Amino acid sequence: MDLINVEALTFQNKVKSFWSKSTVTFDLGPVSFNFKAGETLAIVGDNSSGKTLLAKLLVGLETPKSGKIFMDGVELNKSNISVRCHDIRMIFQNSNESLNPGLTLGTILDEPLRLNTKLNTQERKKLIERTLRQVGLMAEHQFFYRHMLSDGQQQRVALARALILSPKVIVADEPFAALDPSVRSQAVNLLMKLQRELGLGFIFISHNLGIVRHISDKVIIMKNGKVVESGKTDVIFNWPKDEYTKKLVDSHQALLNTQHN
Repeated sequence: MDLINVEALTFQNKVKSFWSKSTVTFDLGPVSFNFKAGETLAIVGDNSSGKTLLAKLLVGLETPKSGKIFMDGVELNKSNISVRCHDIRMIFQNSNESLNPGLTLGTILDEPLRLNTKLNTQERKKLIERTLRQVGLMAEHQFFYRHMLSDGQQQRVALARALILSPKVIVADEPFAALDPSVRSQAVNLLMKLQRELGLGFIFISHNLGIVRHISDKVIIMKNGKVVESGKTDVIFNWPKDEYTKKLVDSHQALLNTQHN
């Protein structure tokens, strides 16, 4: 059985233009895909493609106009929203901005536990310490504030917050965009290690086709809210069909050639 199955998901967003007073409509979808536990699905496209909007629909931050999302064969909707809070967690693009600068890391990690579990204070503390060590930090980091961490450490805290409720799926929206190459490599390896150990499903949103090719099993290519191509990663990179996909792959290959030369 598929871990996640998305059927014909659509969304419509109407925004009033400040300059012209007119209404601009952005339509997403229909988007359909599926993947199994332990797999990574990458979503690729430009800044106006709807990638982040799709991520928000999956974690319940936005409500679709139509379509359905299933997890383990059970439809996710308003009646079982708590299931989604536990089982689908999100890592936001700018990890430093998603961490409250006025709170210790322990308090940040404790919040989802207080809201979504019945664990007592001591049980939550032990889980926080275990999760920090799981992402390569120390238990003592629970007493740190955001400004005391490097960019890479902040990203690890964001990952710990996503892991703290033992989810089945993590939606990662450009999680490595702000990291320099050496730290990015460490973060990618950590993500893949945790996936192997925990059997996590990943939905990975990125512009970096090198990372996408390295970690993903399937790829969805989006443009202007529509899926233009989807399939297994090797097929998409080796035999792209859509012209937009071909341009992305060709640009990636040209960049690789430049780096090798």
